[in-house]
Amino acid sequence: MKRILFGLIFLCSCILKTQAQEDSLQAPNYVVRSTMYGIGYTNVLDTYLSPMEYTGLELRILRESMRNTKLMSRNVSRQSLFQAHTSMTENKAGTGSEFSFLANYNLAWHYQHPINERLKFLYGPNIDLNGGMIYNFRNSNNPVNAKAYANIGVSGMAIYRFHLKNHPFILRYQVNLPILGIMFSPEYGQPYYEMSISHNWGKNICFTSLHNQPALRQFLTLDFPIRSANLRIGYVCDVQQAKVNHLKSHTWSNAFLVGLVKHFYLVNPFQ
Repeated sequence: MKRILFGLIFLCSCILKTQAQEDSLQAPNYVVRSTMYGIGYTNVLDTYLSPMEYTGLELRILRESMRNTKLMSRNVSRQSLFQAHTSMTENKAGTGSEFSFLANYNLAWHYQHPINERLKFLYGPNIDLNGGMIYNFRNSNNPVNAKAYANIGVSGMAIYRFHLKNHPFILRYQVNLPILGIMFSPEYGQPYYEMSISHNWGKNICFTSLHNQPALRQFLTLDFPIRSANLRIGYVCDVQQAKVNHLKSHTWSNAFLVGLVKHFYLVNPFQ
């Protein structure tokens, strides 16, 4: 009985190893996680606080987890992505500064469509949650504006595997586009204490779509091994903008990141 049991375990391990070599995301219980840190340049506008644009450096962290699911014969992978960035910016005249903090959580389901052994396309729906704040040091009235919005959109990805001098590389490009959502926004000149006293939040919860929130997030990463570690370098182009309640706002960011990637199997998965 023990020999049969060990034989089955060995057979299963061989199958998992073969599947991981062919396509890790399609192997059962296979997980890819990464943590990246980076620095970039951002352009911030919020006409509730100021009609001027503020620019400066930003710091960003990005954490990602990808694993296969049982959907559609294990051809659908699930990606959870969290990123947060903070910046201290100044206006062009140098007469004012702003501090901003924004966080984003994105959950996507991608159907995997392999083209060949090297190239694969992934696409599917995603849920996008965002929150944060912008503080203007120059304002005495209305110095801060909160950011909160959620979207349902589409996500697409291309993964290309290649070798250079017998070293494996993985090049990936991803784009996320919000389609429908809701957003919190004060009206032009409306103080926050007025909202708290009146309890009339109807005009402050706005419907958003491509006509008033043309946003886009793009990711470009390259994975390669260095000794016993897997290194990932990446570039993020994060374009968030909206025009609601007679207010304009945008956060345009370009950042370069670097971090590590971990590949492992879940021993006792819940799903």
